[in-house]
Amino acid sequence: MANASLAANAYSAVAGLVNKGGEGQSAAGTTGLSSAGFDNLVKSAIAEVREGGQATEAQALNLVEGRANVVDVVTAVAETEVAMETVVSVRDKVISAYEEIMRMPI
Repeated sequence: MANASLAANAYSAVAGLVNKGGEGQSAAGTTGLSSAGFDNLVKSAIAEVREGGQATEAQALNLVEGRANVVDVVTAVAETEVAMETVVSVRDKVISAYEEIMRMPI
């Protein structure tokens, strides 16, 4: 369920930016969300996915050793798969946004 909280945090951060409109802009034209804040958001998301993958590996090893239930392993694998798909989707959206910005005339 860490993915749900991560998604909720990301959604609320973006919703806060949208609701502010132009209020949070500085003289440089950046919004109230600093680059360090976005950097920390991305790092924490990657760390959560990595931890989920490690937990899945531990569950799989426990299954091999006879100490885990098959349902628990399948659930852990499914959660990790959803987390990876989310990361890939966000990556694709960021790349798409970057490409769109690069196509803008100066």
